[in-house]
Amino acid sequence: MNRGSRSCIREGNGARLSAQGWAHPRRLGSHAAAATGPGWLQRDLWKMSNPRNGDTKPPCLPRNGLVKIPTQPNGLGSASITKGTPAVKNRLCQPSSVPAILSPALAHRSDLPIPSLASPLSLAALAGVSSPPGASLVGLNTSEGSEQPSPERLPGSPSERQLAVDEKILNRLFWYFSACEKCVLAQVCKAWRRVLYQPKFWVGLTPVLHTKELYNILPGGEKEFVSLQGFAVRGFDGFCLVGVSDLDICEFIDNYPLSKKGVKSMSLKRSTITDAGLEVMLEQMQGVVRLELSGCNDFTEAGLWSSLNARITALSVSDCINVADDAIAAISQLLPNLTELNLQAYHVTDTALAYFTAKQGYTTHTLRLNSCWEITNHGVVNMVHSLPNLSVLSLSGCSKVTDDGVELVAENLRKLRSLDLSWCPRITDMALEYIACDLHKLEELVLDRCVRITDTGLSYLSTMSSLRSLYLRWCCQVQDFGLKHLLSMGSLRLLSLAGCPLLTTTGLSGLVQLQELEELELTNCPGATPELFKYFSQHLPCCMVIE
Repeated sequence: MNRGSRSCIREGNGARLSAQGWAHPRRLGSHAAAATGPGWLQRDLWKMSNPRNGDTKPPCLPRNGLVKIPTQPNGLGSASITKGTPAVKNRLCQPSSVPAILSPALAHRSDLPIPSLASPLSLAALAGVSSPPGASLVGLNTSEGSEQPSPERLPGSPSERQLAVDEKILNRLFWYFSACEKCVLAQVCKAWRRVLYQPKFWVGLTPVLHTKELYNILPGGEKEFVSLQGFAVRGFDGFCLVGVSDLDICEFIDNYPLSKKGVKSMSLKRSTITDAGLEVMLEQMQGVVRLELSGCNDFTEAGLWSSLNARITALSVSDCINVADDAIAAISQLLPNLTELNLQAYHVTDTALAYFTAKQGYTTHTLRLNSCWEITNHGVVNMVHSLPNLSVLSLSGCSKVTDDGVELVAENLRKLRSLDLSWCPRITDMALEYIACDLHKLEELVLDRCVRITDTGLSYLSTMSSLRSLYLRWCCQVQDFGLKHLLSMGSLRLLSLAGCPLLTTTGLSGLVQLQELEELELTNCPGATPELFKYFSQHLPCCMVIE
């Protein structure tokens, strides 16, 4: 996905789980580096739950974004979470909320803390276990041969032990934990794992498997493909394979029980898949309707002609050096039901955008052209006539598109709800006037690094009553006067002013008039001072301000 990111959870022989969903890199934190050892996990969890350390922030994942869990015989291995959008990050930082479904026997026990993975004692407390300070998490034994405790062997009264494994209660309780926490909870006991391995708890997550994690090395030096049964039990219908070859993909198809019909989404990144491998994969995996190819330089346009199937509705191709106009011709001819196309190809020209068929003009609603440097206003003409029903359009990095191209978009694509013009240096205030006049349904507008936009352009945008998200990152000519125009936009829920060097504390303080604002990004903004953030916390209590 072109501007997307995914929250990742590493588990099972190093495999990672990736939370699907759109998230923009402009709102991401840095990627994380691994931390090691079970002692690290327990020590940090204890620090996060200890109020004496003077940290008033809610329990959160480590700053590098990774949590590592020791490998267990049950198939849960090391786990990691990569930060997502600020909104996602904020949710991950919140203490786990637990509903009032505990029995009176536990509800009135003042010595039992609220269940949360922020405390190493909380899981034991929920199970009725009296654990001394410094005790490890129930089920998180560091030795590989350690056995998970059964409910009958847990200390406490029979009623408390029964409550701790009551599936009706657990089925409601586990919804309040993040995916990373569920990986930990699944190691507490067999009863908890049985409940957590239901597919409903893993919807929206995609396992990320690296080629070196697909095999176990036997004592004789031979390789054995890892068991994927744990993934099948949880009903994963999408996978991301990194660095794989044709042979690895064939092994995956043979070993994953749901590969033939149950896998709906496949993503191949930095892989050496060839035309033959791509053809075999799409022929054998009959359920695939979403396909992503990123950094795969060994397949050619001929491979697309021979392998693409009409059932595919979403396709993403990025950083594949052999993709040019002929590849777009294959996509347009072979995928009549295409609804979403994400393309990052440096050799695609204006001609390719005229290949789309009449049926695709009716079905395709999302087109993202990232860093397609050869696309000009002539390509925009072809696009608006071929795909008139677009609701999401990105021309990010299409540096040859000018105000005239934006005018064509505004006049012909009236259904647009999201428009990305970031890194288009030729866009000026005139383009914003076209947008404000014609795109009355637009809800999201991205103008990052549009360095020619000034306060005049913002005055045009102030008339857009439907606009909910506005990104102005590193728009170096925007000043305080321009912000005054935005104060009348009561529909705004997200505003990004990161890296705008001319904004002062006085100008930014006026944003408190946007009482409906939910997210405000002021990263690398010279006028954003500690006093200003404190002021926002008092006058915009419902807004998440990103420093």
